[in-house]
Amino acid sequence: MKNRMQALGLLDRSFKAATDEELVAAVEALDDDHREGLDSFVDSLDADGIRAAVKSGRIDGGMEAIAAVLTDACLADCIKELGDNSDNPSTDELKAVLPGIVERHGVASTRIMLAATVAGEAPASAIIRDLLKTDDVVALPKAEPTEITPVVDHRKRSDAEQAEMRAKRAAAKQAKKEADRARRAQSAASRHRA
Repeated sequence: MKNRMQALGLLDRSFKAATDEELVAAVEALDDDHREGLDSFVDSLDADGIRAAVKSGRIDGGMEAIAAVLTDACLADCIKELGDNSDNPSTDELKAVLPGIVERHGVASTRIMLAATVAGEAPASAIIRDLLKTDDVVALPKAEPTEITPVVDHRKRSDAEQAEMRAKRAAAKQAKKEADRARRAQSAASRHRA
């Protein structure tokens, strides 16, 4: 699960690293079938529409689908360039083909394609993840640190609120005891039948 979340984080970062112009250029490079496919995930085919759809699609797979449609030609080109090694390329093989891929499709599309392959759990995911972090050509910008501050409710509860919470806890505890007692009785009864 941790690797999956990290992979989705890389894909999200690759979209965030793309400029609006790069996203628009990626859409403009699509053929009609791909535009139609993308249109089923986004409200509008502009940068804002893509970013909004990516943000809302982080959990339900929409972000990955958008990446797949946007970078399908880039991925096909990469597979063609890698040839027989496309299923599990080495770092050197990838580094040899990436400059040409970037030149033809742009750095943003290349990053999104690579991050999507990591999210898709490709055999070379570890190598690609490393390239997205350290390579001179396709490395993603460092993630900006975010500060998370927990919200703490410091207000004191009234005596009535405290009593209500205690009553709810006691009722839940009693219900659990009764469920456990019924389960034990059912288990004992089934043992006597056997």
